[in-house]
Amino acid sequence: MSEPSPKPDLEDSINVTAAHDRLVREAAAAVREKRIDDSGSEPISLWVIAVCGVVFLIAGGILGGAGDLFNYGAVFKPGYVRTPPPGMEASGPAPKEALAAFMTRGSKIYSVKCNGCHGADARGDGANFPTLAGSAWVTGDTDRLAMIILNGLVGPMSSGKTYGGAGGMAAQGTGLSPEDLAGIMTYVRNNFGNSTGDVVTVEMAKNAMDISAARAKLGQQMTAEELAADHAKNLSGEPLDPAALVDPITLAPVAEATP
Repeated sequence: MSEPSPKPDLEDSINVTAAHDRLVREAAAAVREKRIDDSGSEPISLWVIAVCGVVFLIAGGILGGAGDLFNYGAVFKPGYVRTPPPGMEASGPAPKEALAAFMTRGSKIYSVKCNGCHGADARGDGANFPTLAGSAWVTGDTDRLAMIILNGLVGPMSSGKTYGGAGGMAAQGTGLSPEDLAGIMTYVRNNFGNSTGDVVTVEMAKNAMDISAARAKLGQQMTAEELAADHAKNLSGEPLDPAALVDPITLAPVAEATP
C-alpha cells in the first residue's frame, strides 16, 4: 500500500494562483480601509479633529472673550493711527500738479461716459454726435458746460445744428462725484486741441451740482434757450493755480514740503 501524500487533494476546478492573488488584494484593501499602526492604535479621523476644533473655538469665544480678536474697535483705541517703521516716513501717493491730476481723473471719466459717442478723439461723427474739439460750449462758460454734462441736451446747439435727432444727448450726471465732474470738465477743456489752461475745481463742481438740483425743469434735458438765459456764466469758486500741488486721489490742495 502506498503512503498518503503530504499535500492535500485539490479539486480540479480550483485555480490556486487566482485564489492566492484574490486573497492578497482583499488583504491590501482591508489594510487601506482600517489602518492600525505598530502600537495597535487607529489614527483619528479628520472629521473628528475638525469637529473638536470648532467646539474649542466656540468655547474659547464664550469663556475667554476671543471674539474681540475680530473686533477692530475692541483691539485698537479710538484715534489709533499706525506709525511707520523706525527709520521710514509715512508714504502715500505723491502730490501732482493740479492740471495733471485733474486731467488724469478726467480721462478715466471720459472713457466711461463720453468715448462711446464722441469717440476717442472727441470728433464725434458729424451727424449724431458733435465734436468737442474747438466747441465754444466746451471751452466757454463753465456753468453752461456743467449743465450740459449733468442734464444732457436736446435741440440745436450754438451752431444751430441739432445732433442725435429728437433724443439729443442723454444726461451724464448719474454716478458722478464733484471730483469726477471737475476732472471731466478740466479734461475736455484742455485736450483734443482745446487749451483753456485752467482747472475747474471741486468747489466749482459742487456749486454746479447745487445749481442743477435747483432747476425749475429738474430731470429734463437742457435747451439752448435755457442755457443762454440762465447759465451763460462761469461757476463760482476760488480759482486754483494749475501748477499747485494736489492729492492725486482726492484732488485736494496739499502744502508744499518745506526744505
